[in-house]
Amino acid sequence: MTTASFEPFCLHGAERRSRWLIACDHASNAVPPCIGGGTLGLPDADMQRHIAYDIGAAGVTRALADALDAPAILSNFSRMVIDPNRGPNDPTLLMKLYDGSVIPANRHADSVEKARRTKAFHAPYHDAYAELASQQDDTVIVAIHSFTSQLSSRPVRPWHVGVLHATDDCLSSPLLSLLNDEDDLCVGDNEPYASHFPGDAIDRHALQTGRAHTLIELRNDLIETAEQQIAWANRLAPILTKALTQMEAPDATD
Repeated sequence: MTTASFEPFCLHGAERRSRWLIACDHASNAVPPCIGGGTLGLPDADMQRHIAYDIGAAGVTRALADALDAPAILSNFSRMVIDPNRGPNDPTLLMKLYDGSVIPANRHADSVEKARRTKAFHAPYHDAYAELASQQDDTVIVAIHSFTSQLSSRPVRPWHVGVLHATDDCLSSPLLSLLNDEDDLCVGDNEPYASHFPGDAIDRHALQTGRAHTLIELRNDLIETAEQQIAWANRLAPILTKALTQMEAPDATD
């Protein structure tokens, strides 16, 4: 089966020469034709859930790239096909069960099928990501994700926005401080998830290369519409700009 007619990633504003690079690993719920298209055997409703993609994240990514006059890269395939935010050796790279839903098309996927999907979709996405990041010597990566307000039967998540960071919080630390200064936000520090996975997108393109970076998680019920996505992007852009200034000149004042 061929992948020639399917593009694994989408570039937005690729011609822009900004320090910022906005990335969205889970932008799409699309299933490529060579995987069978459709819904991977799942009900249509499951393909609209967070298990298939990060709801609202693509719209925020494009709007934030526009607000910062920056390029953006977005995946063009569902995380259930192969997860672009996981390293090649991560056991969750190809999920067979996610948040209570068995994924029929993945149930019998073996190492050969995993390798096929990695070569067809995961690798081209990361090759393009690396190329875009290398266009500036001082690229700053902002990864946009979204999270559901409740996972299975676990407690409701109260955060409006979360900032994830691992060993390098040079940008995340001032960003967290500025977000916490906003009176109407409940802000998560490594919430709703803690840190990063070895070999994941941020590890690969930022930590291993020494690039400034941060990962922002937005609660998906707050970014369901285009208007909400643009509003959040316009809110985040000046905060990110100020956080970068504080990172580079921590003693600077307004």
